[in-house]
Amino acid sequence: MKETVNHPDHYNQGTIEVIDFIEAWGLNFSEGNVVKYITRYKYKGTPLKDLKKARTYIDRLIKAEESASESR
Repeated sequence: MKETVNHPDHYNQGTIEVIDFIEAWGLNFSEGNVVKYITRYKYKGTPLKDLKKARTYIDRLIKAEESASESR
């Protein structure tokens, strides 16, 4: 039986799962989601939707950096 919860096909395209990379690099929620959506967008069946999701999190990161820069 195919594993569709913990290890679906779009999670396992490379040699490690994306979650392992995210945890190893200590990425926060938004950073992790950017990596997740960018690395999986070709394999999940909704490429444009996933790229737009990644952009949403990139925009959040940009806004946070802009706010941080203003307060320095």
